[in-house]
Amino acid sequence: MNYDGLTETIYVRGGGSLSVLLRQGEALEVVDEQGAQPCEVQIPGEALRRVFDETSAPGSIFRMVAAQDCDVSVSAPGLPMQPHEQTPPTDLRLNLRRIKKSYPAPLAKVKAEILVRAATAQSYKVKAGDYIQIIDLDGQQCSDFLAFDEAAPEHELDSTTTRTLGGRIYPGPGLYAKFFDDRMLPMVEVIRDTCGRHDTFGLACFAKAYEDAGFPGHPNCSDNFNQVLTPFGIAPRTGWPAINFFFNTQVAGDGSIVADEAWSRPGDYVLLRAMRDLICASSSCADDVFTTNAYNPTDILIRVYDKSENFSKGIAHRMTPDAEPRLSRESGFHPATSKLTRNFIESNGFWLPSCFTDGGAVCEYYACRENVAMIDLSMLRKFEITGPDAEALLALAMTRNIRKLAIGQVVYTALCYENGGMIDDGTVMRLGANNFRFICGSDYSGVWLRELAAARGLRVFIRSSTDQLHNLSLQGPRARDILAPLIFTPPTQPSIMELKWFRFTIGRLGGAQGIPLVISRTGYTGELGYEIWVHPSQAEAVWNKLAEAGVQPMGLEALDMLRIEAGLILAGHEFSDETDPFEAGIGFAVADREEDFIGRDALRRRAANPLRKLVGLLIEGNEPVHHGDCVHSGRAQIGVVTSAMRSPVLHQSIALARVDAYYAELGTMLEIGKLDGQQKRLKAKIVRFPHYDPEKTRVRA
Repeated sequence: MNYDGLTETIYVRGGGSLSVLLRQGEALEVVDEQGAQPCEVQIPGEALRRVFDETSAPGSIFRMVAAQDCDVSVSAPGLPMQPHEQTPPTDLRLNLRRIKKSYPAPLAKVKAEILVRAATAQSYKVKAGDYIQIIDLDGQQCSDFLAFDEAAPEHELDSTTTRTLGGRIYPGPGLYAKFFDDRMLPMVEVIRDTCGRHDTFGLACFAKAYEDAGFPGHPNCSDNFNQVLTPFGIAPRTGWPAINFFFNTQVAGDGSIVADEAWSRPGDYVLLRAMRDLICASSSCADDVFTTNAYNPTDILIRVYDKSENFSKGIAHRMTPDAEPRLSRESGFHPATSKLTRNFIESNGFWLPSCFTDGGAVCEYYACRENVAMIDLSMLRKFEITGPDAEALLALAMTRNIRKLAIGQVVYTALCYENGGMIDDGTVMRLGANNFRFICGSDYSGVWLRELAAARGLRVFIRSSTDQLHNLSLQGPRARDILAPLIFTPPTQPSIMELKWFRFTIGRLGGAQGIPLVISRTGYTGELGYEIWVHPSQAEAVWNKLAEAGVQPMGLEALDMLRIEAGLILAGHEFSDETDPFEAGIGFAVADREEDFIGRDALRRRAANPLRKLVGLLIEGNEPVHHGDCVHSGRAQIGVVTSAMRSPVLHQSIALARVDAYYAELGTMLEIGKLDGQQKRLKAKIVRFPHYDPEKTRVRA
């Protein structure tokens, strides 16, 4: 939910429904952002209204104003989508305009609620196991947090100890989620965080800072804390070392700590769980002198929930700055993978295993190289692209010539801006004459395609099927032998034994009446492999069947090793908005065609006059090299390492790097700068990549 006091934005999940309370005079707006999603609205005392259907255009809107207080039910009906279908039930956006300011809806039954007025502080007790929700009601408001062991108040939450034990500037939801005290005992665990930017370096604001700025006597959090902690016998301090939730600080390259306006938006919150009986204090930062609170201190709301509640863990993701903050979710394979490991990391909005307890990353890597392994890649975004202008849209948006794509074929492509900078990369499947599926890394790709279609007046639907299609990647030289006996395919579809590279088939697991699947001969490892697409409700059964057949699980750490050796690129590493496909090493994905497409002219100019090139590096010695390390020729920096690893099979450190095209010839000797880039250098030679199996014989086998 987005919230700004008078306006709430809530989403009805595809296939679901919810009820909202409207008071007389309040307005409800229902928006079908993706199009073709039926919507039913039930107003008490009136007949059921079907306000949208399967023909509704993207952006269709229904509006109503409540004539009296009432509960309005809004549904987004739809059946679970089978993998070969393209009818995902999609979300509806509800915009509610309130007649008076209200608080965000609670997460569960509230045990205690404390309003911290602007520029003040409040103290409160929390029992072990209970949850503390700290809510920024209006956005861009820092809230300092203190916690003391009630049984021994001399021991408090300690940010230095926490950073040292966790290896992060502040904990976040997941395995390393706890704040510790000076005894190295856990105090609170971070369960949810919808903001993702806080401060653990500075003190809560204190009197001297304002005096030095010319504001003697200005209210400050440290004095406010002293006042509310005195009843607990906690001695006052000139400045309190606090966890400054929502405060936007970062460490600059020169080591200085820089600050800007608080990162939070209206309704953002942090949800903590008390690890022991605590005395807590929270402030609404009093700062209206510096940028901390955008010069406007506002209220903070604290809610306490009972330990019997069960909240999912998550970090918020937004497709665009004003989009819904959606918490991390578990894939359909999680019931199976969670039995095998606790090593989950947040990956693009999903909790996915980084490695498994039995073996670890290197063991999983060798399973893929020598045998067969499977990995949950459900965080990939999927879009069903249908309608009479579907081909025209993709021909315009993609760097590959989509018009040449045959039914049953898959193609790897890029999306670019007009200047040639990359938006995303991914694969396109053609399911029919006007039916495509795009699999990529970013939710924004769907937003961009809808905007492009609307701007060009194209009749096409771009509907997200990410939550209807979870996917497992089965990779390794024995992948075909393992998979083929398990999959039934009808006579009109290629069998697993017949399936060619970059083709897909429609089949079932375990016979003609088994679990429906789409299986593509694609992957991200450089090995023979397949991707299996299944509805999340049946994902666990697919995992278990493959495990019974002897397939070893694999996590994201091993996958990263495999993809670097195979020369496969990753967003934020090999490409970004500022790199084109040629600089990212995928110039082969730019078709030379006369038909116009987004970025065509810019890409032609860039190809003719390349400034940078992606190269492979072979590094002398065994010292670690990392993403972001500088690459030098003599004193001059001429590039940057984009990805690096110690290759288990090659017994050497290797890297991918983007370098000045002048220095990009094979055999050129360069150096990787460590420390400040000048004091210490590691010798590296430009070599052909992929480093492993450069002819791609294994993936084509």
